[in-house]
Amino acid sequence: MAIDYQDHTSITTSLLTLLNVSATRAGKRKVQEEVFVPAEKLNKRKSARISETASIPETDANTHEENVQEEVTMQEEVNDVLDTTDAYESHFGNNPSNLSESSRTAVDAKSWTISRTRNGCLGSTVLSIPAGSVPSEKNESSIDILERLRTPFQVRQSKQPREQTNLQNDLLSTLSTRRDLYLTSTPLDSRKSMREAIALHAVNHITKKRRRVLKNNERLAHATKADPNAEPPQDVQDQGFTRPSVLFLLPFRSSALDWYSAITSHTPPPTFQIENQARFTSEYGLPPGAVDKLAEAEPGTYPRDHVETFKGNVDDNFRVGVKLTRKSVKMFAEFYGCDVILASPLGLRRSIEKEKNADYLSSIEVLVIDQLDALSMQNWDHVKFVLSYLNKLPKESHDTDFSRLKPWYLEGHAAYLRQSIFLAAHETPEARALYNNSLMNVAGKIRTQKHWPPVSVPEGIQQNFVHFDCTSPKDEADKRFHYFTTQLLPSVLKSAVQSANTVVFIPSSFDFIRVQNYFRKHSGVSFAILSEYSTNQDISRARQAFFHGKKSFLLISERFHFYKRYKIRGIRNLLFYGPPDHPQFLTELLSYPFMDEGVEGSDVTCRVLYSKYDWFRLERIAGTEAAAGLIKAT
Repeated sequence: MAIDYQDHTSITTSLLTLLNVSATRAGKRKVQEEVFVPAEKLNKRKSARISETASIPETDANTHEENVQEEVTMQEEVNDVLDTTDAYESHFGNNPSNLSESSRTAVDAKSWTISRTRNGCLGSTVLSIPAGSVPSEKNESSIDILERLRTPFQVRQSKQPREQTNLQNDLLSTLSTRRDLYLTSTPLDSRKSMREAIALHAVNHITKKRRRVLKNNERLAHATKADPNAEPPQDVQDQGFTRPSVLFLLPFRSSALDWYSAITSHTPPPTFQIENQARFTSEYGLPPGAVDKLAEAEPGTYPRDHVETFKGNVDDNFRVGVKLTRKSVKMFAEFYGCDVILASPLGLRRSIEKEKNADYLSSIEVLVIDQLDALSMQNWDHVKFVLSYLNKLPKESHDTDFSRLKPWYLEGHAAYLRQSIFLAAHETPEARALYNNSLMNVAGKIRTQKHWPPVSVPEGIQQNFVHFDCTSPKDEADKRFHYFTTQLLPSVLKSAVQSANTVVFIPSSFDFIRVQNYFRKHSGVSFAILSEYSTNQDISRARQAFFHGKKSFLLISERFHFYKRYKIRGIRNLLFYGPPDHPQFLTELLSYPFMDEGVEGSDVTCRVLYSKYDWFRLERIAGTEAAAGLIKAT
């Protein structure tokens, strides 16, 4: 169903189609029924009855058991007082305080008012709010977490280092503003604590949403009991088109296991029962008897970031639903009956293309994308594909009770309220473009900034940064290739010393193929290649041939080094076709020549080709101040 979401007529037509389909299907409540029956459509919860027993339709035994369990605890939840002025209700309630025509217009026009400040342990941040909007007067240092979730979390915090607690609290207070947040540099030591804080925010969101639904169910039940012929309350809109409201996009199954641990740290036994836990840990961990060579290796054998990224199950095709109730967490819940989706971009894309339907993404209110740097080393198109399906009007009704839909869902404005949380080890142009162009939250968005120091370089090696002119990012790839093939490479080939034992490191896979084809057709020199598609046999042959001088050049793609991290011997000259995305790669490659005996720093040459559009990568290598000088000098 192709829908122009900026076209009010298209939205109205689509909604009418959904209403008609829903009304004509057997077993579904017609929208215009004269007798109001409190619905249990979306979340399959039964309205509480005080003096009468609700009739139970024939249904699957397991589903009925789940419904009964939720009924038992319903009274506890509806007795909790709901503060309609809290941050959740203010942003995700029926009448969001920030959602106005002027704020939507500013977001659509990409017109933002930008300010810079320091945000506690998060460091320097850039705040963007829609032009013309007035920043919220709420206390931005407050943490909007329910007491029953926050108290046990604070107990655990009391047993950890103070710095870690401060980071979590600053993160939670920022998330409580419901603004988008892009953490551009997440240190390895802080990732676990950050995940726990973000998982708490997600569980809090789901719990508040459930409480509002149960409270309104109770109100409807009382109204019906008091006067069956009276009009039902009009302010009970509390749901989306479908139940899933939190989406985690992750690169590997091991990442899903990490987030599972973070989520369940807030749902501990015996208070909560974890269903299908053994199956989940089996499918998302390593097979029985398998040895994780990265985790078991002696410290220092492999770079730490490589161990943290690739230990465990690194399958990148997965998706799993997680259902949260007051007393249980159910893994492998059916998508339309779950609250949280843990998935890889590839896993979701295959599901969407197979089913030709992504309605379960229509009501996502909190989006978390972790390890953006790792996702950029996979297929970035998968990320963009999945995001293109978020918060679109569904194709089918899926038992939606339209009388309970929040108005802004009906108006097609869900994307303006979705809170997106990005985490990355470092920034990439793809992630920044996602932040600039895909985040539409009318509450605003926050991006952290880091002042990068220069990477360490072995003593005696002189880095030579080679600039090429380029006036348009569209021409950047062609300009870079032209300069490399007409200026840089010919100067290298003229030198007897530099035309042997030379590694050409190429960050982009597209550029890698282009340079490889050039070497094959025009260079007239012997070379070998190492790419992410090289087999173990190919890798062994290439390394041996290069080390023994049978091949003068070795072309290495950044994805190969990201996934494999082989140490290459025989290097004397390094040509970086562009600054590497991962700054530690430059340090590693420059250290490899010294694995050979008798090599001194003066024996090694290093050239880095760059343009002004390489700012992110150049900053991480040369340092923020030196990179600014290199760009200005051009």
